[in-house]
Amino acid sequence: MKLTHRATMLACYNGYITQAISINLAPLLYLTFQKNFSLSLSQIGSLIAFNFLTQLFIDFFASFFSERINLRFCAVFAHLMASVGLIGLAVFPYLFAPYPGLLIAVCCLGVGGGFTEVLISPLIEACPIEGKSGNMSFLHSFYCWGQAGVVLFSSVYFYFFTPDLYWHYLPLFWAIVPFVGAIAFCFVPIYRLPSEEQGEREVIKLFRMPIFWCFLLMMFCAGASEMTMAQWASDFAESALGVSKSVGDLAGPCMFAFLMGIARLLYGKYSEKLNLERLMVWCCSLCIFSYLLAAVASTPAFSLIGCALCGFSVGIFWPGVLSRAAASIHGGGIAMFALLAVAGDIGCLSGPAIAGAVAELFDGNLRYAFCFATVFPLIHLLLLLIRGKRAEKQEKG
Repeated sequence: MKLTHRATMLACYNGYITQAISINLAPLLYLTFQKNFSLSLSQIGSLIAFNFLTQLFIDFFASFFSERINLRFCAVFAHLMASVGLIGLAVFPYLFAPYPGLLIAVCCLGVGGGFTEVLISPLIEACPIEGKSGNMSFLHSFYCWGQAGVVLFSSVYFYFFTPDLYWHYLPLFWAIVPFVGAIAFCFVPIYRLPSEEQGEREVIKLFRMPIFWCFLLMMFCAGASEMTMAQWASDFAESALGVSKSVGDLAGPCMFAFLMGIARLLYGKYSEKLNLERLMVWCCSLCIFSYLLAAVASTPAFSLIGCALCGFSVGIFWPGVLSRAAASIHGGGIAMFALLAVAGDIGCLSGPAIAGAVAELFDGNLRYAFCFATVFPLIHLLLLLIRGKRAEKQEKG
């Protein structure tokens, strides 16, 4: 049986689940690592930093060497590295010294996650399908399902099995998902963007385009708006609202991821009937409102609603910017997607860090941090409005 682009799309969906596992599983085990291997908080923090820095390095590498990348090889390699990284979380601390072993594992996860992030979106964009922006949003919804699935399944697993004794089997189980993806990418059809067949734009040419800088800043704001709430929601629910850790995890990051996935799924289904830029304007406004609701609501229930609404509001930020960039910048190719991923990852890394620094100024009160975090969707909103005004002038001209 000859495989079609539908098989490629299924492999890409699995790729984003792999991405979610690579990013979200290790943090659930950090407390276990700290207890079992006597790691300091600075060592735990360095594991997080090395994962993101590895992804950023891969994103930069892909942007400068995109014309030489063999897409099939890199897609298979990305999934194998993710699988090795997950297995390494359980094995490497005993095969090597604990801290270096975990460092090697998270670097493998970073390599797998970096290549997955760079390759999967252009692979979907290149598939011979209609409704590109809707399919891009549908693709990114699988990251949300993966994130929610990791939190839910891991919570259930640790409820029945003592984390200190049986945590090793959890990453080994999740390693099956990227391994299946590696096998799939050995056989599915691989499509390249039409512009790539003619030669991609050089990176320097992209940086000379004002519209590209606009998309870079929008991606930064998208990453910061998403990860600030995703990272701090659980701590906020526990410290500021006084709910338990399990309730905080389910009502915070898990519900956030679920509603973010719903938003992407809905847009993926109804994209042809909706104006993407107008919808993003409304979503930016909802994001600002949700951060403020979480910060200033006097009742914990309303604050949790604000956290959940934030997930719904940021749902189309990341895939929406990618879709608009692909439609607006012809010939950007993988280099463009890689650089946009860099900007998004920097936002994911710096947004929560800035929010944490703001909270420290106010004795650890995350309400002030969430108030400050409204600056990210606000900048995103202003850029959308400026682009809309310029587009109207061009149409009249």
